[in-house]
Amino acid sequence: MRYEGYKKLAASTVAASDGRYVVQGRATEILEGAWEPGRVVVLEFPTAVPATEWSGSDACGEAKWARHESVESNMIVV
Repeated sequence: MRYEGYKKLAASTVAASDGRYVVQGRATEILEGAWEPGRVVVLEFPTAVPATEWSGSDACGEAKWARHESVESNMIVV
């Protein structure tokens, strides 16, 4: 249930950083390779700068803590 709390906390911080959710889903189909994610979330920001700033921001801190407490995650900027 902590992940549900994370989603509520994170949504406003993403929007405040000019980001938006593009994909939020559990169903994945492996077409190639060995990666088997349980859930995939894709966020879009205008550039990598606000994405990086969002991830390190104080506003995102509580949400990040909640995410780390509830799931194992990986995050990259492309």
